[in-house]
Amino acid sequence: MHYALRTVLTLTGIIIIALGLNVALGGIQTLGWQGADPFLEVTDPEIFAVRDNHVRFIAGVWMAVGLLMILGATRLRQMRSILLTLVAMVFTGGVMRLSAADTGVLYSMDIAPSLIAELVLFPILGWWIFVATHRPI
Repeated sequence: MHYALRTVLTLTGIIIIALGLNVALGGIQTLGWQGADPFLEVTDPEIFAVRDNHVRFIAGVWMAVGLLMILGATRLRQMRSILLTLVAMVFTGGVMRLSAADTGVLYSMDIAPSLIAELVLFPILGWWIFVATHRPI
């Protein structure tokens, strides 16, 4: 059971790091690893540069989440609370997507897989971590 969990955590961490790199190195416009369609016209370069920099920071934080997932795969019991916190953070991020209230976007194939992962798969992963690292009294 631990081997499978470690594998899932490692793969999840790698995916999160790749997604983070796409934005951290490419900014708001990304490197295009998830599609290279132009979607943005900059009307104020100074404001864009500031917001782009903030987005790169957030992507760096996201990459750290991935790194911690990978590290947690090697130290399940020691990092239990950190892993459960990371799962809760991702779930919270998924809930915040709902604040857009645009069901057309939320249920589109561009967002729905991520939303399902955040709201369904990550809680399952959290439960799995909890059960696998539980120490009976």
